[in-house]
Amino acid sequence: MPKEKIEFKITVNFLKEGKKFIAYSPAFDLSTCGSTFEQAKKRFEEIASIFIEETKKRGDLENVLAGLGWQKTKTSWQPPVLVGQETHSFAL
Repeated sequence: MPKEKIEFKITVNFLKEGKKFIAYSPAFDLSTCGSTFEQAKKRFEEIASIFIEETKKRGDLENVLAGLGWQKTKTSWQPPVLVGQETHSFAL
């Protein structure tokens, strides 16, 4: 039986810390890094794929997605929607 394919669009944030590029997605609460932007992007695609495969194997993909704020529709799952980003100043 062929594998069920899951397609989705998520927001991935890319940051630069020193010489490393960080890829982070709040939709999966996953992050990885690379020495180049392209490497961080590729590694994120790999880790997201592993995340989905492993949660499917355990049989708890729906519970994990729901716990991360995803909403199930009739035909698919929708990730949480980023509604804004702001910079705040703090005094320590």
